[in-house]
This record gives sequence, structure tokens and C-alpha cells, in this order.
Amino acid sequence: MLRPVGTPPSPDDPDYAPAPIQYNIEGITYIQGALIANKSYSLPSNFNPGLDKTCQTQFNKMVNNAYTKEGLQLKFGSGFRSYNDQYNIYNNFVARDGQVAADSYSARAGYSEHQSGLAIDVNTIDHTFDGTPEAAWLENHCHEYGFILRYPQGKENITGYQYESWHIRYLGTDLSYAVHNSGLTLEEYFGIDSYYH
Repeated sequence: MLRPVGTPPSPDDPDYAPAPIQYNIEGITYIQGALIANKSYSLPSNFNPGLDKTCQTQFNKMVNNAYTKEGLQLKFGSGFRSYNDQYNIYNNFVARDGQVAADSYSARAGYSEHQSGLAIDVNTIDHTFDGTPEAAWLENHCHEYGFILRYPQGKENITGYQYESWHIRYLGTDLSYAVHNSGLTLEEYFGIDSYYH
């Protein structure tokens, strides 16, 4: 059944989905309670929370369970990065590979999930991690601990970044299960974009 133009969807419609609640607190965007940091949504340069304690606790629990239950070695590769740290990392990549290439695999300062304190890179922070038993396990089980694989394969034009088998993002289990089970990226799930304006 077609709705007249300008008429909001009704909860009775079979394809009804409420718009996500988005709000901004002191320059930080949240959708359904989740902090958003990507190429479209930045963080203030003075936002400096360190690694989130719950994120760290859940990561440690995941590492322990992966080892004791599966014999897999997951290690902490990288976590929180300040605005200044990301500024230096990104500019070094630009100097080495050029801005277009750097933008495909590194965030500009203020746009990195690592600055949120909710992102962790696991094991080796490069493509040698791809295809390992640890990478496969991480992709299939990290949601059980509140994480999602943030930059999945084949979604580069949506997330704005190349496939990163090692980069996980903490959301809490309610949201991580929902995003994982949907098969969508965080951008698709929330209906947002990720590109520098």
C-alpha cells in the first residue's frame, strides 16, 4: 500500500522501521546510545577517555574463552589513541602513500574509532591476520562479548575503509547481537553514511 508523499510510516506497515534516535552531546554523536565515529561523524580534539573499562573487561573475557575453549591466541594489538596520536599516524601514512591511499585504511585525526576508547585491534594490525583461525573465530564470535567486526569484507564503499579482520568495536551485547544478526555494517544498521564532507 502506497503512502501519500510526506506521510510518516505507520508502525502497522510491514516494512516500518523507526528512525534511530540521534543526539549530540558536546560535539559527540550518539545513535541509540552508541557513540558514532566515522568519516561523517567526528570527535572533539579534547575528547580523551582512554580505553573504556567495560570494553577492556569484555575483551579480556573473550581472549580467555577463545584460548580455553578453542586454543586460539587473541592478543591486544592497539586500543585507545588520542587525537594527537591519530594525527601523527595518519600524516605519516599520507607522507608514505598519499592522501587517497591513506584515507582508505587510516582515519584522519578526530574521525578515528580508536579515539572513542571503544575500538581494539587484535593481534597483528595488518592483513597477515586475514584468514587465520583467530580471524574467523573473531568474526563469528566477537558479538557474544559485545563487539562487532567493524570493517567487514565487501563493505568498503559503505564503511569508508578497507577490510580489517582485526578491528573490532565495542557496542554492548544488546546492540552487538542485533548488528551481527542483521548482517549489516554499523552504517547500514543505523542508516548513516561515512565519507569526509
